[in-house]
Amino acid sequence: MQNETARIEAFSDGVYAIAITLLILEIKVPPATQPLTRGLLAQWPSYFAFLVSFWFIGVMWVNHHRLFTHIRKADNGLLFANLLLLLGVTVVPWPTSLLAAHLGKPDQLAAAVVFNGTYFFLGIFFNILWRYAVHKRLLDPAAQTSASAISKQYAVGPLLYLICLGLSWISVPASLAMNVALAVFFALPPKKTMAGG
Repeated sequence: MQNETARIEAFSDGVYAIAITLLILEIKVPPATQPLTRGLLAQWPSYFAFLVSFWFIGVMWVNHHRLFTHIRKADNGLLFANLLLLLGVTVVPWPTSLLAAHLGKPDQLAAAVVFNGTYFFLGIFFNILWRYAVHKRLLDPAAQTSASAISKQYAVGPLLYLICLGLSWISVPASLAMNVALAVFFALPPKKTMAGG
């Protein structure tokens, strides 16, 4: 049964690896026409966006891995649900670049909306993949307890990311801080995050 999802996992790992690598391309060597230290310091938004998105893609990869430790069977629907999620993952370098270019500038609100909106849709895509696998009974029957914890944790994701998106209009820094906090929340194993819930 494990081999049934092996190609999905291998392909997905490749997509995650490429997406996370592309992030560094947004950090440029400062032009030689200005002092190097000033040029390096001026790129702080690019460093921030790189680190945040590296962390986010890493957390998504960890969660994808967690899901596929429970998913034991595959069908066409699962393949397309996984592709939808990977579509979202491949988009992440673009809003990261947008945010880096506009953070601290007049258009930072629009950049933050695109950035936070990307993670809102990624939260939906993760739910589609997971809920499809649960609904179609593609999970390992022995993993029901941890599968239930994952379902509970993922259920709040889109709502929390929607709040984060809405917060962009009130405070861009606060919306980005909440987005980082959500990445920490989703990095924790579901059993720990759902303790007592």
